[in-house]
Amino acid sequence: MKKLLHPLCLLLPIVILAFLLPAQAQKNKHRFEPEELANPLMGTDSKVSLSNGNTYPAVAVPWGMNLWTAQTGKMGNGWAYTYDDDKIRGFKQTHQPSPWMNDYGQFAIMPVTGKLKFREDDRASWFSHKSEIAKPYYYSVYLADHDVTTEFTPTERAAQFRFTYPKSDSSFIVIDALDKGSYIKVIPSENKIIGYTTRTARSNPKDFKNYFVIYTDKPFTVAYTWHDTTLVKNKLEQTANHTGAIVGFKTAKGEKVTLRVASSFISMAQAELNLKRELATDDFETTKLKAKALWNKAMSRITVEGGTDEQLRTFYSCLYRTLFFPHKMYELDAAGKPVHYSPYDGKTYAGYRFAGTGFWDTFRALYPFLNLAYPSINKEMQAGLVNDYKEGGWLPEWSSPGYANIMIGNNSASVVADAYVKGLRDYDINTLYEALLHGANNEGPITAIGRAGVSFYNKLGYVPYDVKINENAARTLEYAYDDFAIYQLAKALKRPQAEIDLYAKRSQNYRNLYDPATGLMRGKNQDGTFQSPFNPFKWGDAFTEGNSWHYSWSVFHDVQGLIDLMGGKQNFTAKLDSVFTLPPKYDESYYGGVIHEIREMQIANMGQYAHGNQPIQHMIYLYNYAGQPWKAQYWARETMNRMYQPTPDGYCGDEDNGQTSAWYIFSALGFYPVTPAVNQYVMGAPLFKKATIQLENGKKFVIEAPANSQDNRYIQTATLNGKKLEKNWISHEDIMNGGKMKVKMGAAPNKNRGTKDESAPYSFSKDEN
Repeated sequence: MKKLLHPLCLLLPIVILAFLLPAQAQKNKHRFEPEELANPLMGTDSKVSLSNGNTYPAVAVPWGMNLWTAQTGKMGNGWAYTYDDDKIRGFKQTHQPSPWMNDYGQFAIMPVTGKLKFREDDRASWFSHKSEIAKPYYYSVYLADHDVTTEFTPTERAAQFRFTYPKSDSSFIVIDALDKGSYIKVIPSENKIIGYTTRTARSNPKDFKNYFVIYTDKPFTVAYTWHDTTLVKNKLEQTANHTGAIVGFKTAKGEKVTLRVASSFISMAQAELNLKRELATDDFETTKLKAKALWNKAMSRITVEGGTDEQLRTFYSCLYRTLFFPHKMYELDAAGKPVHYSPYDGKTYAGYRFAGTGFWDTFRALYPFLNLAYPSINKEMQAGLVNDYKEGGWLPEWSSPGYANIMIGNNSASVVADAYVKGLRDYDINTLYEALLHGANNEGPITAIGRAGVSFYNKLGYVPYDVKINENAARTLEYAYDDFAIYQLAKALKRPQAEIDLYAKRSQNYRNLYDPATGLMRGKNQDGTFQSPFNPFKWGDAFTEGNSWHYSWSVFHDVQGLIDLMGGKQNFTAKLDSVFTLPPKYDESYYGGVIHEIREMQIANMGQYAHGNQPIQHMIYLYNYAGQPWKAQYWARETMNRMYQPTPDGYCGDEDNGQTSAWYIFSALGFYPVTPAVNQYVMGAPLFKKATIQLENGKKFVIEAPANSQDNRYIQTATLNGKKLEKNWISHEDIMNGGKMKVKMGAAPNKNRGTKDESAPYSFSKDEN
């Protein structure tokens, strides 16, 4: 027999739930976690012939001294991890900026079971992306051949590994110190392995060693060393070309073995200190949570709302990539003060140092992004550049970790000047200015530092085509912009007027390569005649990883001057339009084959626009200088839509140390630093309905575009702090003062806004004269 309940009894649970659910919902409401949106595998589906990013799944903390990655390629191969590989050979501590630069100071760790296998081909294990987790702060993968799950999580100079083993009486850990000279020692009484690697690439650092120390939380019952391909069972210490160690033990099913790892470029004792300071008594999960919190804090500096899931993931994957390089090369001594190994003389000095970046790539957007969103870390980087100059005699245009002889230009001038112009202080700017003058007026011991061809440049106003200095037109154009950066810094430092005037004059040297017959930049011979024959589609030769259609826009500081040379705004915008409407033809004869940058342009279906490489990445924004800002809005959105995805093939060329990612971050916010060392950002159009920049000074700058959508990509009207904004730029001070930029978006271009001469951003010819 059923009991009859009073109607109020039936209602009571509903009433209780009505009160409890909101409270429970509030309790379960998660904080914003941008680190969970980032995909470290973005860009990993790459190869020598075609780059979709040329990245690897880097696990680190922002600007940490060390990064960690799974290694699928051969040890020593710059393509450390490629998405279509099937096997993992080890888990590597890395400092690699890009596959083209390769690595320095690397060593690897690998769990194995069953037969003792230490050679990389033998120990390699099949794996699947279905059993792989890649986060900025954590990595996990199942190694099928060994039935072991590997996990690792980082600190700045240390890391914890956790291996989950099967039931086995033959479980091992292999340490590989790599070739080119290494050392290993096993200390069973302390469950400890120590060693160092001397392996480097691209530069020749003095007395270079990366010392490492490893502790296991499980005593090992067997211990061996090896050198080259020989296993040594009766010796626990080795110094050879290629050394390694193996420790082993019995494990129960599901048993977890933890490794605590740290390293130092200074000494073994410093490696121990780094481990004790950064890992202390933390277990694996605590280290993981700390690393996650560091990423959350750094990435929460910018919040975006009102985009698609794909756009959000792309944005935060790009943001993650901007927060690695240059990485810290400094460590903290026993008193907690920064000290660093110097690659120039092998000694240890007090103070900051960073390494692993090329200014040819990163002066364009990465360093301006740091000056906007993370100025305190760039202040450390500027102080580090002071030390580079004092210890090595030059500023490093490419540091890897010392002077690397690759790429062109003297773009340290831009990196130094932009930081100071944007308000960074409390470091030795006068020494940095001295370093800029030294670099601008001297050839270095290698062509990538100082200025190759400087005597010609200072005498003729250009580097000639016929004096056996390669990429001469590109050098001339970049030197002219770098002279402008020096000019800007000279003004800020109130240097003598004659000095200011000299660099102002040199900043106009770009004019010497403009060819009125073609309307493009062209190599010029020592006698003043233009290089002939001239093919504007020829890559390399007078240019760097591009052709004349790409480099003719490299007048960052004087777009109005370029407009005038091209015959006015109408001719200028027609020339810009041509970049997108020309076929993707090319002449690769200078290289003797199609380089990957050419192929990436060819397949992009954007004409001659080669977004996968740096020289042309600012070009879209030049429409703002010629009164057609809606075209910049269209092409910026088009490039974001077509060229970026949060997937393994998500970039359209080399990511290059955060530069290509910084382009996306700026463009998604709605503006771009066309001219570093000038306090302006040139307008595009925001991608999201709302973006908030939490500034280091405690203020917020908000960009609102509530009508934004796939179709609504054009600015109709804009206001800045409630006042109408007709300019095609906003200032650095506008942002740093906090406030709101509100943008009304629409599906059709507004061809009346931003068309007046006074709406154009800064140009030397217009604003200085």
